[in-house]
Amino acid sequence: GNTMVKATKTSEVKAPPALDPKERENQLINLAVNLAEKQLADGTAPPSIVAHYLRLASDRERLEREILSKQAELISSKAEAIQLQKDSVETAQAAIEAMKSYGSSSK
Repeated sequence: GNTMVKATKTSEVKAPPALDPKERENQLINLAVNLAEKQLADGTAPPSIVAHYLRLASDRERLEREILSKQAELISSKAEAIQLQKDSVETAQAAIEAMKSYGSSSK
């Protein structure tokens, strides 16, 4: 029995350990995340794993709220800038009209 189990376990290991330390770290992170996913799915995850992912979720939620808030500020700023530009164009047109009428009345 045991040799059979070992054979299936070794066949599950797809990639040999990476030679590059950064790649090796990524492989280990992937294994850890896969294990955490399995444990969370089957209800055997330790509290530290559950807390870790809940913290990630709340950080992400806070970040998404900040992003939405900044986007709303940006849209508001753009609308103000457009209105200011429109106002200055109207002011310039009014000034041009005033100069035209001033020019024609002085003749």
